[in-house]
Amino acid sequence: MTDHTDHTDHTDHTPGHDADGPEDRSTVVERAAHAGAEVAVRQFRTDIDVETKDGKTDVVTQADRDAQARVIETIRESYPEDAVVGEEEDALKTVPDSGASWVVDPIDGTNNYVRDIRVWGTAVAACVDGEPVAAATVCPALGDVFTAADGGAFRNGKRVSVSDETDPEGSVVAPTVWWDFDHRDEYATACREVVERFADMRRFGCAQATLGMVADGSLEATITNVDCNPWDTVGGVHLVRQAGGTVTDLDGEPWRHDSVGLVASNGGVHEEALAAAQGIARRN
Repeated sequence: MTDHTDHTDHTDHTPGHDADGPEDRSTVVERAAHAGAEVAVRQFRTDIDVETKDGKTDVVTQADRDAQARVIETIRESYPEDAVVGEEEDALKTVPDSGASWVVDPIDGTNNYVRDIRVWGTAVAACVDGEPVAAATVCPALGDVFTAADGGAFRNGKRVSVSDETDPEGSVVAPTVWWDFDHRDEYATACREVVERFADMRRFGCAQATLGMVADGSLEATITNVDCNPWDTVGGVHLVRQAGGTVTDLDGEPWRHDSVGLVASNGGVHEEALAAAQGIARRN
């Protein structure tokens, strides 16, 4: 596999200073993600109680709530008036189309977290007028930190870029997000679309980490046909775009926080990835 990491040490990789704010949003977004991840990792692989929300696979723990509270507290230290969109508790559930906002997933991959699987992370994105301007996904159990602002995408402080693969038969693609029990036919179809079109398939159970893997060239694409939550996607979409990738909805239009479906790729195999995502609906 081609190494897509630039090993030059970028000590200042958070450009885009917001003159109207007390501190650069990209600095705050990374600090907030680290703060939440530190809370979550302290309870990882402990005897933590697991609750369910809307279904048997929609799980939550006190660590989710505690981590989100710490993220929001960190954001509020610099931006006390901004809107906050978050998965847990009483945070907003949609991204405002005007003004500044922050999108928080305290533990993306909670099903992995409660099973002691290390693929999970705390994801934070800063948005202005509905569009991400900075993002960070901190995966403490993996030792990876993904960040992005206007100056590119980085993993552990090193600039990364999407894969340069253009041959679907040399590409690895991941279905992402989740198909509930009443949509398992779509899940099966998504897997079939991938394995019939591409070299291989992965599924990690953490959308933000998966998008980070597209950004750093580990995967060529990730797809889903479902209506995604912003906390599962917005930050990772910014990572992929800043790494040189392409992210669209199911119609091939530029992806937004309110789009149905998500196709994120290195650009070189995007048409095939889009066709795979569209094929989920055609086959059902």
